[in-house]
Amino acid sequence: MNPNKKPNGYHSTALIAVFLTLPLLAERPSVVLDSGAAHLTIDLLGGGIVGFELTDLPLNPFTWEQKGGEQEARPRGHFLCLDRWGAPSDAEKANGMPFHGEASKVVWKVAKQSALEVEMSAELPMAKLRIVRRVRMEPGAAVAEVSETVTNLNPLGRIYNWVQHPSIAPPFLDESTILSSNAGVGFPQSDPGSEMRWPWASKNDMRVDVSRLGGDPDPNVVSFVVDSDEGWVTAANPAKKLLVGYLWRTEDYPWLNIWRHSENGKPAARGLEFGTTGLHQPFPVLVKKGTMLGRPLYAFLDAGESQTRGYWMFLTRVPQGFAGASSVTRGRNKISVQ
Repeated sequence: MNPNKKPNGYHSTALIAVFLTLPLLAERPSVVLDSGAAHLTIDLLGGGIVGFELTDLPLNPFTWEQKGGEQEARPRGHFLCLDRWGAPSDAEKANGMPFHGEASKVVWKVAKQSALEVEMSAELPMAKLRIVRRVRMEPGAAVAEVSETVTNLNPLGRIYNWVQHPSIAPPFLDESTILSSNAGVGFPQSDPGSEMRWPWASKNDMRVDVSRLGGDPDPNVVSFVVDSDEGWVTAANPAKKLLVGYLWRTEDYPWLNIWRHSENGKPAARGLEFGTTGLHQPFPVLVKKGTMLGRPLYAFLDAGESQTRGYWMFLTRVPQGFAGASSVTRGRNKISVQ
């Protein structure tokens, strides 16, 4: 995607609020953007988007976090998986490579900021990758465009993966939360040979609707491909009248991966993960497999090369009887949810 292309968002006469950099959430260094209609919070200890709320409906979908110290960089909210999705090989793990890579384990630095925009970056010491992220909110709208550029600092080319990991959790997430998407064919990670079409997956020869989550989280991770030029996924809680969604180009991110997690018989987390791979395995397995469902399982970045990918994220109110989204489209100056 073109990082200079502006997002098509909702229009309003709402005033633009001032930009804030605040020690939020137990004094963790954070960046807050405020469009007047919504505000978005990014944790600099790990780079996660940890808050996205309508100004007139203070309900944050991104409350999930991996346990850790208050001043520790760790996965929280919508975090980034880079240079991998899932586990390292045994040898890489012995050398200190963490699960899902280093992007959520390092401190991000702010380069430029204004009321509606921020540019921030991080370097991954083991992977030897640099990432620059630009976030821009649409004035008076609950829409943000995120553009990220990854540069290979290694003297040689390398394979890698790049997966967005939006993680929703209670109180937004409960048994009534509905996921919708334009995803197509997919498979559960526990049984890659079992193919079904969104929103269905298989478990012990039974069909499971992964658009919903109750007390049973199996199948735990299900991966789908998107056949359209643009992919989208939404999560809506009709009782709480809120929908959060994402839209992206499938040339950037061909896979949608749905993570399901329950605790004590209740939904605890859902991952709306879109990225460059759909197989949750170390690189030796991905290289041997190559492709699945006609899509690659990894990307390649040459020595000194930079690649840019991006997406839009948005919030909107929904009525109590909302039964799910049938389409999300991007047009001139707007994102439409049907």
